[in-house]
Amino acid sequence: MDFKFTDAQIAFRKEVADFLQDEISKGLWKPACDAWIQGQDPSFTKRVAAKGWIGLSWPKELGGQGRSAVDRMIMTEEMLRYGAPAACHWFADRQIGNAVIHYGTDAQKKEWLPIIMRGEAYVGLGLSEPDAASDLASIKTKATETEDGFIIDGQKVWTSCAKHMNYIYLVARTDPTQPKHRGISEFLFSTQLPGVTLTPTVDITGSEAWCETFLDQVKVPKSALIGTINKGFYQVVNQLDFERAGLERLMGNYPLYEALIKYCKETKRHGQPLCKDGSVRNKLTQLQVEYEVGRLLTYRVALVIDEGRAPNTEASMAKAYSTAFEQHLAMLAMDILGLYGSLVEESKYEVISGMAPASFLASKGYSLQAGTSEILRNVFAQRGLGLPA
Repeated sequence: MDFKFTDAQIAFRKEVADFLQDEISKGLWKPACDAWIQGQDPSFTKRVAAKGWIGLSWPKELGGQGRSAVDRMIMTEEMLRYGAPAACHWFADRQIGNAVIHYGTDAQKKEWLPIIMRGEAYVGLGLSEPDAASDLASIKTKATETEDGFIIDGQKVWTSCAKHMNYIYLVARTDPTQPKHRGISEFLFSTQLPGVTLTPTVDITGSEAWCETFLDQVKVPKSALIGTINKGFYQVVNQLDFERAGLERLMGNYPLYEALIKYCKETKRHGQPLCKDGSVRNKLTQLQVEYEVGRLLTYRVALVIDEGRAPNTEASMAKAYSTAFEQHLAMLAMDILGLYGSLVEESKYEVISGMAPASFLASKGYSLQAGTSEILRNVFAQRGLGLPA
């Protein structure tokens, strides 16, 4: 089997890398871990949009570039490799645009896709709720239909892009009389509407990348409904493949991965590079093998998408595996760095830019975000292996 990229894809990778290196050399931003979700830089998003890289794989007739999922994966890989602050457009590009393309009306496509591609729509994901946890079908937020639209009441937690979010995509119950997996609908609307309150949630690392969203009698037009009313759960299940299977699940902390390897090559202990210590060398080798396997699993998802198939099992495999890798990376960094690994960037004794402690603390949530590892294993077992529910 040939895993080589085409000449055009190799050239595209270089184009993206050159762009990011130029950005860094100008001091516009510096590489950071988890920048895909915490690096919210509207100006960077506008520069990416100017390159035509938002909506890269969307159909040309809808304004996109019409490129393959593998091409988009290449761009994503370089963004993550350099720790670029892409959070403002990440969710809209990764899945919201696809939701509009697959389920939206022609009018919605004309309204939403252009502003996403121009880097003007910073969309937060309103899925999780206080009492729903990983069970999306148990949501309580409700949308009551009226003559000219819907009135939405409820609460969402862990809504992404809290600081810069100007639109929110959410699911709400539109028919409480139906079984819980039915009667749910998808909506997309401005956070500037009366009744929407965003409260930043400070996590264990001090980040405000998420927020609680309170919805009190929020009136949205009928055009805010995406797809078929009461069919939202089945629509969102397909979208979750895009959320779960991206390289961000493997490479969110790539700057730490790269810096740790470099540190072990340059730091001497007992007169020789740390990487030549048998124990450290074995651990780094195992880590690098795990990374390459995760990369192949993720590219496999892109290939399945390009074949026109829904990557349910492949996405579940890739996300569960990649989550475990990133948690292993964080643990190993703390192990190798020892006490210095707990020092943040502000300390004069910090090592590798103080990335280790934040990554270690954040990694505890990786196996919960975008579907718990237990649920993902169930998806793979049932849909991939045909095991009973």
